[in-house]
Amino acid sequence: MQENDRGGAEFQYHNALREGRFVIQHCDGCGLHVFFPRVVCPHCAGTSLRWVEPSGTGVVYSTTTVRQRAEKGGDYDVSLIDLDEGVRMMSRVEGLPPGEVRIGMRVRARIIEEEGTALVVFVAEEQQ
Repeated sequence: MQENDRGGAEFQYHNALREGRFVIQHCDGCGLHVFFPRVVCPHCAGTSLRWVEPSGTGVVYSTTTVRQRAEKGGDYDVSLIDLDEGVRMMSRVEGLPPGEVRIGMRVRARIIEEEGTALVVFVAEEQQ
């Protein structure tokens, strides 16, 4: 499925999340996966991008703890996740205290709804 503009690609990505589906793009030109949604493949400049459902598994590439007051929800994790398909995305690892999230940890994606918005978050595979 090709996109006419980047806004359309982003809309399709978020719409799929609202339907409970996590999707990324795959370029038919070079065979590589693409994330965040785009109109043109950043690898080969091809325009034949289609939506695919990734395995949802990956590893923590980088992690940090964002500190905030308890009345604002307390500390939380922000991590860069390298999906097994070769793309990197920013998200968070849930189900563990933020300080226990480790680089190299295997994680699995989940879709949650937060304040009316569907989001992709991750949990450690050993917690499954």
